[in-house]
Amino acid sequence: MPQSRRSFLKKTTALAGGLAISSQIAAKAYAGGTDVIRVGLIGCGGRGTGAAAQALSTTQNVRLVAMSDAFRDRLDESYRSIQGHLADNDLDAGRLAVSEEHKFVGFEGYRKVIELSDVVLIATPPGFRPAHFEAAVNAGKHVFMEKPLAVDAPGVRRVLQAAEAAKAKKLNVVVGLQRHYEKLYTGGWVDMLQNGVIGDITASYVYWNSGGVWVRPRQAGQTEMEYQMRNWYYFNWLCGDHINEQHIHNLDVGNWVKQAYPVTASGYGGRHTRNGKEHGEIFDHHFVEYTYADGSKMISQCRHWNGCADKVSEGFQGTNGSAPQPGKIMAKSGYVLLDHNSRKDPNPYQVEHDVLFEAVAKGDYKFADAENGAKSTMTAIMGRMATYSGQVINWDEAMASSLDLSPKQLDFNAEPPILPLPSGFYPVPVPGETKVF
Repeated sequence: MPQSRRSFLKKTTALAGGLAISSQIAAKAYAGGTDVIRVGLIGCGGRGTGAAAQALSTTQNVRLVAMSDAFRDRLDESYRSIQGHLADNDLDAGRLAVSEEHKFVGFEGYRKVIELSDVVLIATPPGFRPAHFEAAVNAGKHVFMEKPLAVDAPGVRRVLQAAEAAKAKKLNVVVGLQRHYEKLYTGGWVDMLQNGVIGDITASYVYWNSGGVWVRPRQAGQTEMEYQMRNWYYFNWLCGDHINEQHIHNLDVGNWVKQAYPVTASGYGGRHTRNGKEHGEIFDHHFVEYTYADGSKMISQCRHWNGCADKVSEGFQGTNGSAPQPGKIMAKSGYVLLDHNSRKDPNPYQVEHDVLFEAVAKGDYKFADAENGAKSTMTAIMGRMATYSGQVINWDEAMASSLDLSPKQLDFNAEPPILPLPSGFYPVPVPGETKVF
């Protein structure tokens, strides 16, 4: 399994890029004419906490100056975790410089964080990311943004529009599809496959099969909006289903190697073991066959079943050989063309922050990940549309969909887009009946 954001917060003795503050004077001055890069965190869950810790572990002169979350307890927990990370890794405690006045709680606090920051870390649930990314770009801020980037086609289109604005403003944008910063992939594997070392790729195989993630039980006194926000993984307006939230990593690798995005998707899915009231509306398994314009297929599996064989990986079959797993390539004869040993590779979660903050400190424009991130997000959404509806989904039609999953009002006393039935269960998509456009 890939390293989680939370596991990064444990003490490590080998942070990529070193732990000392760089003595180099940055090429760009920030607040007060200094070289301090002010960092703001929007979304203080495990992912956001990890991203902030990684940002503060770079060699640049960085300060976390503002934090925002819908819930005060999550913000406070994140703050304590970041404090602990700095202490455990002998980093300057002054890098955490968030005053009480710069801790913002609620749905609108992200606006204040953006105002106070040079680089914005966006790690809210995916349903919020289009609005938060758009606001950061409009304000002229560099961005690290977690994946996926949206939960529906309107959100993807909004991100794509903001991505164009970011390019025009030369704002660096890094997306947390960290395989693009992982030597197992970038150390020759992807390049060799793209350059035809196994011939034409005829089939791609991508997997995220695991036991699933956390569940946060309903608490007495919670409004329905608060319950869904706390248990966000299980509601599509917030998460987009686990094919979007997790499996996007593997789908993205398939697109990356093919240097293309699929034109159609068909498949099936449902709920087999994670089918309680607490599991909201999402499926616990999806199987999707994607087709690219050249006729090649990407076979996609993702499931959340405990006690079953886990697999999180990608592989490719070509006319002259195969790549059975990341870092390994074999000729048709069986001769091993590449077998990358990743034991000493740097942590890709750290690398993506190292390179982003180095570029910002030097005033360089190097990273424009949002367009690919949005289109790989759309790949996942198209797969969900196929499994929920039972129909063959076309890329152009999916991208043009007007189905907007967002709530009419963001307020803890407002109704979210989906409500439980009298039984306490939530309506679940039914293939052949569910409409996805």
